[in-house]
Amino acid sequence: MAQALVAVVKTSPQRVLEDIDRLLGMAGVERALDRAAPTILKDNISWHLPFLSANTTPWQLEGTITGLRRRGFAELSTVHNNTVVTDPVKGGRLNRLTPIYGRYGVPELYNFEPRDMSWVTYQPRAKMLVLDRLYPEGIRLPDYFMGKNIVHLPTVKCHIYTTTTGAMKNAFGGLLGTKRHYTHSHIHQTLVDLLAIQREIHPGVFTVMDGTLAGNGAGPRTMWPEQKDVLLASADSVAIDAVAAKMMGFDPMIIDYIRLAHQAGLGVGLPGEIEVVGEDVSQWDWGFSVGGNAAARVGRLAWFGPLKPLQRLFFHTPLVHLFVWASYLYHDYLWWPTAGKARMRRAGATDWGRLFAGYPRD
Repeated sequence: MAQALVAVVKTSPQRVLEDIDRLLGMAGVERALDRAAPTILKDNISWHLPFLSANTTPWQLEGTITGLRRRGFAELSTVHNNTVVTDPVKGGRLNRLTPIYGRYGVPELYNFEPRDMSWVTYQPRAKMLVLDRLYPEGIRLPDYFMGKNIVHLPTVKCHIYTTTTGAMKNAFGGLLGTKRHYTHSHIHQTLVDLLAIQREIHPGVFTVMDGTLAGNGAGPRTMWPEQKDVLLASADSVAIDAVAAKMMGFDPMIIDYIRLAHQAGLGVGLPGEIEVVGEDVSQWDWGFSVGGNAAARVGRLAWFGPLKPLQRLFFHTPLVHLFVWASYLYHDYLWWPTAGKARMRRAGATDWGRLFAGYPRD
Protein backbone atom coordinates (compact mmCIF):
# COMPACT_ATOMS: atom_id res chain seq x y z
CA MET A 1 0.00 0.00 0.00
CA ALA A 2 1.29 3.47 -0.90
CA GLN A 3 2.46 5.52 2.07
CA ALA A 4 2.30 8.99 0.48
CA LEU A 5 0.04 10.84 -1.93
CA VAL A 6 1.10 13.28 -4.65
CA ALA A 7 -1.38 14.79 -7.10
CA VAL A 8 -0.18 15.69 -10.61
CA VAL A 9 -2.33 17.34 -13.28
CA LYS A 10 -1.74 18.62 -16.77
CA THR A 11 -3.07 22.12 -17.24
CA SER A 12 -3.36 25.06 -19.61
CA PRO A 13 -3.56 28.84 -19.19
CA GLN A 14 -7.27 28.72 -19.97
CA ARG A 15 -8.13 26.49 -17.01
CA VAL A 16 -5.18 26.77 -14.62
CA LEU A 17 -7.09 28.34 -11.72
CA GLU A 18 -9.75 25.63 -11.88
CA ASP A 19 -7.04 22.97 -12.12
CA ILE A 20 -5.29 24.27 -9.01
CA ASP A 21 -8.56 24.13 -7.10
CA ARG A 22 -9.05 20.54 -8.27
CA LEU A 23 -5.44 19.73 -7.42
CA LEU A 24 -5.88 20.91 -3.82
CA GLY A 25 -8.78 18.53 -3.39
CA MET A 26 -6.98 15.60 -5.01
CA ALA A 27 -3.98 16.07 -2.71
CA GLY A 28 -6.13 16.29 0.44
CA VAL A 29 -5.46 19.87 1.53
CA GLU A 30 -8.40 19.84 3.95
CA ARG A 31 -6.94 16.85 5.78
CA ALA A 32 -3.41 18.26 5.72
CA LEU A 33 -4.08 21.69 7.20
CA ASP A 34 -5.76 22.81 10.41
CA ARG A 35 -8.66 25.05 9.41
CA ALA A 36 -8.68 26.64 12.89
CA ALA A 37 -5.08 27.85 12.49
CA PRO A 38 -3.83 30.77 10.39
CA THR A 39 -1.99 29.81 7.21
CA ILE A 40 1.27 31.22 5.87
CA LEU A 41 1.77 31.23 2.09
CA LYS A 42 5.50 30.86 1.47
CA ASP A 43 6.17 31.91 -2.08
CA ASN A 44 9.50 31.30 -3.78
CA ILE A 45 11.26 34.38 -5.15
CA SER A 46 14.60 32.96 -6.20
CA TRP A 47 15.34 36.11 -8.17
CA HIS A 48 13.80 39.56 -8.15
CA LEU A 49 13.93 39.69 -11.96
CA PRO A 50 10.84 38.36 -13.78
CA PHE A 51 12.23 35.01 -14.87
CA LEU A 52 9.62 32.30 -15.39
CA SER A 53 10.52 28.89 -13.90
CA ALA A 54 12.68 30.53 -11.21
CA ASN A 55 9.86 32.10 -9.19
CA THR A 56 6.35 31.39 -7.93
CA THR A 57 3.95 32.20 -10.77
CA PRO A 58 1.00 34.56 -10.34
CA TRP A 59 -1.50 31.88 -11.37
CA GLN A 60 0.04 29.45 -8.86
CA LEU A 61 -0.43 32.03 -6.11
CA GLU A 62 -3.89 33.15 -7.17
CA GLY A 63 -5.23 29.61 -7.60
CA THR A 64 -3.89 28.58 -4.20
CA ILE A 65 -5.42 31.60 -2.46
CA THR A 66 -8.85 31.12 -4.02
CA GLY A 67 -8.77 27.35 -3.48
CA LEU A 68 -7.88 27.72 0.20
CA ARG A 69 -10.45 30.45 0.77
CA ARG A 70 -13.16 28.34 -0.85
CA ARG A 71 -12.36 25.59 1.66
CA GLY A 72 -12.64 27.85 4.69
CA PHE A 73 -8.98 28.77 5.23
CA ALA A 74 -9.77 32.42 5.75
CA GLU A 75 -6.80 33.79 7.70
CA LEU A 76 -3.97 33.90 5.17
CA SER A 77 -0.71 35.83 5.17
CA THR A 78 2.60 35.64 3.37
CA VAL A 79 6.11 35.93 4.79
CA HIS A 80 8.99 37.09 2.59
CA ASN A 81 12.63 36.58 3.42
CA ASN A 82 15.63 38.66 2.49
CA THR A 83 18.45 36.89 0.66
CA VAL A 84 21.78 38.53 0.00
CA VAL A 85 21.22 38.63 -3.77
CA THR A 86 17.44 38.99 -4.05
CA ASP A 87 15.25 41.98 -3.24
CA PRO A 88 11.88 40.55 -2.11
CA VAL A 89 9.96 43.81 -2.60
CA LYS A 90 11.23 44.25 -6.15
CA GLY A 91 10.75 40.54 -6.78
CA GLY A 92 7.14 40.54 -5.64
CA ARG A 93 6.36 43.47 -7.92
CA LEU A 94 8.25 42.34 -11.04
CA ASN A 95 6.94 38.79 -10.74
CA ARG A 96 3.34 40.02 -10.53
CA LEU A 97 2.74 38.62 -7.03
CA THR A 98 2.26 41.80 -4.97
CA PRO A 99 -0.96 42.90 -6.76
CA ILE A 100 -2.46 39.45 -6.11
CA TYR A 101 -1.83 39.73 -2.38
CA GLY A 102 -3.44 43.15 -2.47
CA ARG A 103 -6.46 42.02 -4.48
CA TYR A 104 -7.25 39.19 -2.06
CA GLY A 105 -6.37 41.06 1.11
CA VAL A 106 -3.44 38.84 2.09
CA PRO A 107 -0.98 40.73 4.33
CA GLU A 108 2.66 40.71 3.20
CA LEU A 109 5.12 40.35 6.08
CA TYR A 110 8.91 40.21 6.14
CA ASN A 111 10.87 37.94 8.46
CA PHE A 112 13.72 40.47 8.61
CA GLU A 113 11.48 43.35 9.77
CA PRO A 114 11.21 43.68 13.59
CA ARG A 115 7.78 45.28 13.19
CA ASP A 116 6.49 42.04 11.64
CA MET A 117 8.13 39.36 13.77
CA SER A 118 10.88 38.55 16.21
CA TRP A 119 13.48 35.79 16.14
CA VAL A 120 13.47 33.41 19.08
CA THR A 121 15.74 30.55 20.13
CA TYR A 122 14.14 27.20 19.42
CA GLN A 123 15.14 23.84 20.83
CA PRO A 124 13.97 21.09 18.45
CA ARG A 125 12.62 17.88 19.91
CA ALA A 126 14.04 15.94 16.97
CA LYS A 127 17.72 15.12 16.89
CA MET A 128 19.43 17.53 14.50
CA LEU A 129 21.88 16.35 11.86
CA VAL A 130 23.84 19.63 11.64
CA LEU A 131 21.95 22.77 12.68
CA ASP A 132 22.84 22.52 16.38
CA ARG A 133 26.53 22.34 15.43
CA LEU A 134 26.38 25.08 12.81
CA TYR A 135 24.57 27.41 15.22
CA PRO A 136 26.08 26.55 18.64
CA GLU A 137 24.63 29.77 20.07
CA GLY A 138 21.17 28.36 19.37
CA ILE A 139 18.81 27.76 16.44
CA ARG A 140 16.76 30.91 15.94
CA LEU A 141 13.42 30.98 14.14
CA PRO A 142 10.78 33.65 13.42
CA ASP A 143 8.20 33.54 16.22
CA TYR A 144 5.41 34.28 13.71
CA PHE A 145 5.75 30.80 12.18
CA MET A 146 4.84 28.99 15.39
CA GLY A 147 1.41 27.36 15.42
CA LYS A 148 0.51 28.29 11.84
CA ASN A 149 -0.03 26.11 8.78
CA ILE A 150 2.41 26.64 5.96
CA VAL A 151 1.78 26.24 2.24
CA HIS A 152 4.90 26.22 0.09
CA LEU A 153 4.77 27.53 -3.48
CA PRO A 154 7.98 26.39 -5.26
CA THR A 155 8.54 25.68 -8.92
CA VAL A 156 9.92 22.54 -10.58
CA LYS A 157 13.59 23.33 -11.22
CA CYS A 158 17.20 22.26 -10.87
CA HIS A 159 19.64 23.62 -8.32
CA ILE A 160 23.43 23.81 -8.52
CA TYR A 161 23.94 22.65 -4.92
CA THR A 162 21.06 20.22 -4.34
CA THR A 163 20.40 18.92 -7.91
CA THR A 164 16.70 19.78 -7.55
CA THR A 165 14.83 22.23 -5.36
CA GLY A 166 11.21 22.27 -4.29
CA ALA A 167 9.15 21.84 -1.16
CA MET A 168 11.94 21.08 1.31
CA LYS A 169 14.29 23.80 0.03
CA ASN A 170 11.50 26.37 0.16
CA ALA A 171 11.71 26.45 3.97
CA PHE A 172 15.36 27.52 3.82
CA GLY A 173 14.83 31.26 3.53
CA GLY A 174 11.82 31.53 5.78
CA LEU A 175 13.21 29.67 8.78
CA LEU A 176 16.89 30.64 8.67
CA GLY A 177 18.24 34.15 9.11
CA THR A 178 20.90 36.11 7.27
CA LYS A 179 23.68 33.69 8.30
CA ARG A 180 22.10 30.78 6.46
CA HIS A 181 25.11 30.64 4.13
CA TYR A 182 26.87 28.90 7.04
CA THR A 183 24.88 25.80 6.09
CA HIS A 184 25.75 25.52 2.38
CA SER A 185 28.43 22.87 2.80
CA HIS A 186 25.85 20.82 4.72
CA ILE A 187 22.83 21.88 2.68
CA HIS A 188 21.24 18.43 2.35
CA GLN A 189 21.38 17.74 6.10
CA THR A 190 20.13 21.28 6.76
CA LEU A 191 17.01 20.71 4.66
CA VAL A 192 16.28 17.52 6.60
CA ASP A 193 16.68 19.36 9.92
CA LEU A 194 14.36 22.13 8.71
CA LEU A 195 11.71 19.62 7.69
CA ALA A 196 11.87 18.03 11.15
CA ILE A 197 11.44 21.49 12.70
CA GLN A 198 8.51 22.28 10.40
CA ARG A 199 6.72 19.16 11.56
CA GLU A 200 7.08 20.41 15.13
CA ILE A 201 6.06 24.05 14.72
CA HIS A 202 3.35 23.87 12.03
CA PRO A 203 0.01 22.09 12.53
CA GLY A 204 -0.05 21.47 8.78
CA VAL A 205 2.45 21.55 5.91
CA PHE A 206 1.36 21.51 2.26
CA THR A 207 2.94 22.25 -1.13
CA VAL A 208 1.58 23.45 -4.46
CA MET A 209 4.36 23.18 -7.06
CA ASP A 210 4.30 24.85 -10.47
CA GLY A 211 5.82 23.03 -13.44
CA THR A 212 4.02 24.95 -16.17
CA LEU A 213 7.43 26.26 -17.19
CA ALA A 214 10.11 24.16 -15.45
CA GLY A 215 13.72 25.19 -14.93
CA ASN A 216 16.40 23.09 -16.66
CA GLY A 217 20.05 23.88 -15.99
CA ALA A 218 22.08 25.73 -13.40
CA GLY A 219 19.27 26.76 -11.09
CA PRO A 220 17.81 28.38 -9.16
CA ARG A 221 18.30 31.33 -11.52
CA THR A 222 20.39 30.72 -14.66
CA MET A 223 18.13 28.16 -16.29
CA TRP A 224 16.28 27.32 -19.50
CA PRO A 225 12.51 27.55 -18.95
CA GLU A 226 10.88 24.53 -20.60
CA GLN A 227 7.13 24.29 -21.10
CA LYS A 228 5.73 21.23 -19.31
CA ASP A 229 2.14 22.29 -18.43
CA VAL A 230 2.24 20.46 -15.07
CA LEU A 231 1.07 21.19 -11.51
CA LEU A 232 1.79 19.10 -8.41
CA ALA A 233 0.51 19.15 -4.83
CA SER A 234 1.09 17.08 -1.69
CA ALA A 235 1.11 17.14 2.09
CA ASP A 236 4.36 15.12 1.98
CA SER A 237 7.30 17.43 1.22
CA VAL A 238 9.67 14.52 0.59
CA ALA A 239 7.28 12.72 -1.76
CA ILE A 240 6.50 15.75 -3.92
CA ASP A 241 10.20 16.54 -4.26
CA ALA A 242 10.85 12.89 -5.16
CA VAL A 243 8.14 12.84 -7.83
CA ALA A 244 9.33 16.15 -9.30
CA ALA A 245 12.93 14.89 -9.34
CA LYS A 246 11.93 11.69 -11.13
CA MET A 247 9.92 13.66 -13.68
CA MET A 248 12.98 15.80 -14.36
CA GLY A 249 15.02 12.65 -14.96
CA PHE A 250 16.86 12.20 -11.67
CA ASP A 251 16.84 9.23 -9.30
CA PRO A 252 15.32 10.73 -6.13
CA MET A 253 17.12 8.38 -3.78
CA ILE A 254 20.57 9.46 -4.91
CA ILE A 255 19.71 13.07 -4.05
CA ASP A 256 20.92 13.29 -0.47
CA TYR A 257 18.22 15.52 1.02
CA ILE A 258 15.46 13.25 -0.29
CA ARG A 259 17.21 10.04 0.77
CA LEU A 260 18.11 11.34 4.24
CA ALA A 261 14.58 12.63 4.88
CA HIS A 262 13.15 9.28 3.76
CA GLN A 263 15.52 7.41 6.08
CA ALA A 264 14.57 9.73 8.95
CA GLY A 265 10.86 8.93 8.48
CA LEU A 266 10.00 12.53 7.60
CA GLY A 267 8.31 11.55 4.35
CA VAL A 268 8.52 9.09 1.47
CA GLY A 269 11.27 9.35 -1.13
CA LEU A 270 11.01 5.95 -2.78
CA PRO A 271 8.89 6.35 -5.93
CA GLY A 272 7.45 2.84 -5.53
CA GLU A 273 5.95 3.83 -2.18
CA ILE A 274 4.30 7.03 -3.45
CA GLU A 275 0.75 7.03 -4.80
CA VAL A 276 0.52 9.49 -7.69
CA VAL A 277 -3.05 10.49 -8.56
CA GLY A 278 -4.08 12.31 -11.71
CA GLU A 279 -1.47 11.87 -14.43
CA ASP A 280 0.48 8.66 -14.96
CA VAL A 281 4.04 9.95 -14.59
CA SER A 282 5.74 6.57 -14.32
CA GLN A 283 7.42 6.90 -17.73
CA TRP A 284 8.12 10.63 -17.65
CA ASP A 285 11.77 11.60 -18.03
CA TRP A 286 12.43 15.14 -19.15
CA GLY A 287 16.19 14.61 -19.31
CA PHE A 288 17.05 17.68 -17.24
CA SER A 289 20.66 18.35 -16.26
CA VAL A 290 22.03 20.78 -13.67
CA GLY A 291 25.05 21.79 -15.74
CA GLY A 292 27.00 24.79 -14.57
CA ASN A 293 28.30 28.29 -15.22
CA ALA A 294 30.98 30.55 -13.80
CA ALA A 295 29.05 31.34 -10.62
CA ALA A 296 28.20 27.68 -10.06
CA ARG A 297 31.80 26.61 -10.47
CA VAL A 298 33.03 29.19 -7.94
CA GLY A 299 30.30 28.19 -5.50
CA ARG A 300 31.11 24.51 -5.75
CA LEU A 301 34.81 25.19 -5.21
CA ALA A 302 34.06 27.22 -2.10
CA TRP A 303 31.38 25.04 -0.53
CA PHE A 304 32.38 21.53 -1.57
CA GLY A 305 35.80 21.70 -3.25
CA PRO A 306 39.42 22.52 -2.45
CA LEU A 307 38.55 26.01 -1.11
CA LYS A 308 36.35 24.52 1.60
CA PRO A 309 39.01 24.92 4.35
CA LEU A 310 38.92 28.69 3.73
CA GLN A 311 35.17 29.01 4.33
CA ARG A 312 35.51 30.61 7.74
CA LEU A 313 37.77 33.29 6.26
CA PHE A 314 35.57 33.83 3.19
CA PHE A 315 32.09 33.66 4.71
CA HIS A 316 32.36 34.34 8.45
CA THR A 317 34.19 37.65 8.04
CA PRO A 318 33.45 40.88 6.14
CA LEU A 319 34.99 39.22 3.07
CA VAL A 320 31.59 37.63 2.54
CA HIS A 321 30.39 40.93 1.10
CA LEU A 322 32.81 40.53 -1.82
CA PHE A 323 31.17 37.23 -2.74
CA VAL A 324 27.71 38.75 -2.37
CA TRP A 325 28.53 41.63 -4.71
CA ALA A 326 30.25 39.32 -7.18
CA SER A 327 27.15 37.12 -7.34
CA TYR A 328 24.85 40.13 -7.67
CA LEU A 329 26.93 41.70 -10.45
CA TYR A 330 27.30 38.42 -12.32
CA HIS A 331 23.62 37.51 -12.29
CA ASP A 332 22.00 40.94 -12.69
CA TYR A 333 24.53 42.73 -14.89
CA LEU A 334 26.25 40.00 -16.87
CA TRP A 335 24.11 36.87 -17.17
CA TRP A 336 20.70 38.59 -17.32
CA PRO A 337 21.45 41.00 -20.18
CA THR A 338 23.53 38.49 -22.17
CA ALA A 339 21.44 35.34 -21.70
CA GLY A 340 18.53 35.73 -19.30
CA LYS A 341 16.54 38.33 -21.23
CA ALA A 342 16.62 36.24 -24.38
CA ARG A 343 15.46 33.14 -22.51
CA MET A 344 12.67 35.14 -20.88
CA ARG A 345 11.61 36.47 -24.29
CA ARG A 346 11.27 32.87 -25.52
CA ALA A 347 9.30 31.95 -22.40
CA GLY A 348 7.22 35.08 -22.88
CA ALA A 349 6.23 33.95 -26.37
CA THR A 350 4.50 30.86 -24.94
CA ASP A 351 0.88 30.83 -23.80
CA TRP A 352 2.18 30.94 -20.21
CA GLY A 353 4.29 33.97 -21.02
CA ARG A 354 1.28 35.75 -22.43
CA LEU A 355 -0.73 34.84 -19.32
CA PHE A 356 2.09 36.23 -17.16
CA ALA A 357 2.11 39.50 -19.13
CA GLY A 358 -1.62 39.86 -18.53
CA TYR A 359 -1.18 40.04 -14.76
CA PRO A 360 -0.67 43.58 -13.42
CA ARG A 361 2.77 44.45 -12.07
CA ASP A 362 1.66 47.28 -9.74
